[in-house]
Amino acid sequence: MSSGGVGLPGVDDVERAAVLLGPVVPPTPLQRADRLSELTGLDVWFKREDLTPVRSYKARGAYTVLAGLSEDERARGVTCASAGNHAQGVAFACARAGVRATIFLPRTTPRQKRDRVAALGGAMVDVVIAGEAYDDAAVACKEFAAASGATVIPAFDHPGVIAGQGTVAAEILAQADDLGWAPDAVVLPVGGAGLVAGCVTVLAERLPGAAGVAAEPEGAASLAAALEAGGPVELASVDPFVDGASVRRVGDLTYAAVAGAREHLDLSVVAVPEGLICVEMLDLYQTDGIIAEPAGALAAAALRQPDVVASLPAGGRVVVVVSGGNNDVSRYADIVERALVHEGLKHYFLIEFPQEPGALRRFLDEVLGPDDDITLFEYTKRNNREFGPALVGLEIARRDDLAGLLERMETSRLRVEKVPPDSPLFGFVLD
Repeated sequence: MSSGGVGLPGVDDVERAAVLLGPVVPPTPLQRADRLSELTGLDVWFKREDLTPVRSYKARGAYTVLAGLSEDERARGVTCASAGNHAQGVAFACARAGVRATIFLPRTTPRQKRDRVAALGGAMVDVVIAGEAYDDAAVACKEFAAASGATVIPAFDHPGVIAGQGTVAAEILAQADDLGWAPDAVVLPVGGAGLVAGCVTVLAERLPGAAGVAAEPEGAASLAAALEAGGPVELASVDPFVDGASVRRVGDLTYAAVAGAREHLDLSVVAVPEGLICVEMLDLYQTDGIIAEPAGALAAAALRQPDVVASLPAGGRVVVVVSGGNNDVSRYADIVERALVHEGLKHYFLIEFPQEPGALRRFLDEVLGPDDDITLFEYTKRNNREFGPALVGLEIARRDDLAGLLERMETSRLRVEKVPPDSPLFGFVLD
């Protein structure tokens, strides 16, 4: 696969991958997104990669790599390390290709995901739990490959993976053409940059006049860091909330593909706050009936940022890739919390109450507004002090109600400290 440069796949490689994938991963729907269209003034369409057999695009790259193995490599089997969608994609691909796989998962992987990997892979897959975190599983995977001769299937930094993921863009262009139009822009989520690398390779050649938007989590902006540095760099830290896209370092090949495509394609890279992703996840679920994981809602959330919308052609047709739907239902309480905080409707305060009768009643009557709701009240009474500290969570009905609440706190007898969202204490509350 060298038509796109040394070691890089080109459009012809993507076309070959599409032929291989046709019987295995049927094209996913292209559906108009009425809510986002109304919100942005654009003509927005969703590319529903959450509707693949593994509920993400990951099977595309994994199967493309498997299809390119020699008979000897197939006989030795494959391996990978993952805590999420990549493992499911490899398991699915191995079951279809008839290749044995040993998949290493960290102990922190939810049982639902472990069971899903085992179910997708069936008799062709052995699931091994190794270590407490992904890095531990990756070390175990590397050691296993060295000892057994198994081929490691990377999550993103491989020509076959890039070509396979690029079939998403090829499908978008074909489906839009069937509808009688071509996209003015395509919005793609970014983690290790395998999906965006494959898609911009196609767009740069087939639709060079279009705009591309690469959306990455604000707490894991590894592609922006790489483009600024002129090559992949490792971030000092990442916010793990968007687990499907929280990558410390983009791949060498994926970076090269993106950098090369930028010479022929108007590609911008934008950071999306994690709280805004949560807001979009809830709207996708409640209004559109789409269950999206945080990484799956990443591209759609980018369109909620006015500067992103302003950078696109007014009223233009924009395709947004909904990249994954493997969201654990137990996460929704945290998602709702983060969404409320981002929208300015949820706030936390450290309040020192005087240890005297009626103190709490005065707080309720004189400080809280009629629509304010106490969602958390952690009080520590100390008999040897005149004041007792409390951590108080308040939900307000309207963002503008905060000013009045703060004013009433200021004029009360209470000592109040607002907990800022970047405080370590705030992170403890969210956890």
